[in-house]
Amino acid sequence: MKRTLGAIAAGVMALSMATAAQAETRVTLKSAKAASSYYQMAAQFAEAMKTGTNGDVIVTVEESQGSVQNVMEAMVRPGNYVFTSPPGLVSLAQAAKGPFKDRPAEKFAGVRALFPIPSLTMHFVMRADSGATDFAGLEGKTILLGKGSFGAKEGEKYLGLFGLDGKVNLADAELSNAVAALKNGQIDGFVTAGSWPAPNVIEAAAGTDVNVLSLSDEQLALTKRDKTVIPAGTYNGQDKDITTASLSVVAFATTQMDDDTAYQLTKTFWEQKAKMGESSSWWNGVAPEMLGNITGKIHAGALRYYAEAGFPVRDDQR
Repeated sequence: MKRTLGAIAAGVMALSMATAAQAETRVTLKSAKAASSYYQMAAQFAEAMKTGTNGDVIVTVEESQGSVQNVMEAMVRPGNYVFTSPPGLVSLAQAAKGPFKDRPAEKFAGVRALFPIPSLTMHFVMRADSGATDFAGLEGKTILLGKGSFGAKEGEKYLGLFGLDGKVNLADAELSNAVAALKNGQIDGFVTAGSWPAPNVIEAAAGTDVNVLSLSDEQLALTKRDKTVIPAGTYNGQDKDITTASLSVVAFATTQMDDDTAYQLTKTFWEQKAKMGESSSWWNGVAPEMLGNITGKIHAGALRYYAEAGFPVRDDQR
């Protein structure tokens, strides 16, 4: 009798463990370089997903060298593969253009959006005593763009678009030196791109009076980027909203992910966003309206949640 009861108990325990293992959904999230803010965001999302689903969804974060690699792996990664990328890069892959011109476009046809994450937001940070309060005021000033980053390339492009080619002195230094150089007067300003509030802008504004420049509607149109408004009070001494350009970044999956998993990921993200924002304020800038920046299709499972929540979705995104 004891042996029989023991065998039954062991069987029940084994069955319970097997059921729990089956209930647990595992997701791989391909993010960014380990030292970047986007890798940190991915780690926060993974923790929020575990908390929000009581451990039913486990997200493993993988380091990446960038968005091109993330999109490229969508061709071959099976099942619950999630990655972050600007929507425009996915559109290039689906059209076999740009860095994907020699790749089969049909391999990317199944990529689907889940939800937006903090955007790469442009900051033109100027010392207040430089007198520069708009882009015309940059003429003759010394600006640090950095080297090789998205922000550096974008900043250089904007100077050209706004008629400042050859009229600005470009400092030959890395962006990591920007705050120190600004504070000791070696430069008049610097350009950086990242989710807001940006740590280096917070640091600069904490010890120096700075102006973060706004773009006019005409300048924003020239950039062909998305509009972002950084609310007044985000940075020390900032008493007005800052209107600037940004590159949207989105979490994507593929149609290999089942609808229930996509629904659960999307629902939990939005439900946990406020809690994530308590520890990292960059999540507070993510809003339902940012779904409008997604240029491709949204996953059917995510669409189910957006219908329930009443979030705005266009017909071409369905």
